[in-house]
Amino acid sequence: MSAIFPRNEHRTDRVIRVVLGLGLLSLVWIGPQTAWGWVGLVPLVTGLAGRCPLYRMFGISTCSIGTPKTNQPPTRI
Repeated sequence: MSAIFPRNEHRTDRVIRVVLGLGLLSLVWIGPQTAWGWVGLVPLVTGLAGRCPLYRMFGISTCSIGTPKTNQPPTRI
């Protein structure tokens, strides 16, 4: 699955998504008790999985895992 849908979220990004998702889900039971709180499932699931489909679509990655590192010295111009 990681070849098709690679991890693309940094740890900080994931924590923010999980907290935001839990906060939105709390709206279902606490506060105004609206069904809009179920939208919190999206950031919660993407934060727990570490993979965001929109990031993949737009070629964004906040995760440093998988970035190629080269051991070449900087080139002089």
